[in-house]
Amino acid sequence: MTTTTATRTAARVVDAVKVYGTGATGVRALDGVSGDFPVGRFTAIMGPSGSGKSPGALRGRSRHAHLGRRPHRRHRPEHPRRPPCLTLLRRDRVGFVFQAFNLVPTLTVAENIRLPLDLAGAAGDPEWIAALIDVVGLRDRLHHRPSELSGGQQQRVAVARAFAGQPDVVFADEPTGNLDSRSGEEVLGLLGRAVRQTSRTVVMVTHDPLAAAHADEVVFLADGRLVHRMAAPTADKVLDRMKAFEVPS
Repeated sequence: MTTTTATRTAARVVDAVKVYGTGATGVRALDGVSGDFPVGRFTAIMGPSGSGKSPGALRGRSRHAHLGRRPHRRHRPEHPRRPPCLTLLRRDRVGFVFQAFNLVPTLTVAENIRLPLDLAGAAGDPEWIAALIDVVGLRDRLHHRPSELSGGQQQRVAVARAFAGQPDVVFADEPTGNLDSRSGEEVLGLLGRAVRQTSRTVVMVTHDPLAAAHADEVVFLADGRLVHRMAAPTADKVLDRMKAFEVPS
């Protein structure tokens, strides 16, 4: 039987642990977290400050971590000139969208989009890149540099760059944090379209219930643990759930 995108898993983590600091002052940002992220789904991760929702916490230890159908191994390869496995994984199988855009100012839009492919020495799929450019609506800006774009346009470039190498999963860290509300809505809508039109997977960290409402599902973390998953979220439902984490004064 053919497996559909709705039932396949893009990323899986089992018993993830991340500790900041040591000894009595150490903070367990992740404390045995396990979860799946299905192919073709837009998932938001939310939680109070210090709950472990940041993608930086993904650098923690995990008993098992899978991208697609293959397990991820952290060890350095035997060949001395080959990059570490974690570097290869981030370059070839994971895309990132950052709050601060992180575009290269001296490169054009087209060059920024192709940057991960060029760093990997890969030709990429021209049809895929062309389709991405249409999805993000940047065909008339390909020869512009970041300084000639609005914040929303720069983030659209960052989204296209994240998807350029056809990664298993794209992690977005507060992608609307530096945008006004209108541009933020455009970027969130773009992420949703990218998921639907490319059958890729997006995992977005956010503190904003309005942003989370664009996702197919919201995963809530608290005290380093996964405490709830909400399907078909709305801003009001997300806000009500977040209020449950507030400590009474």
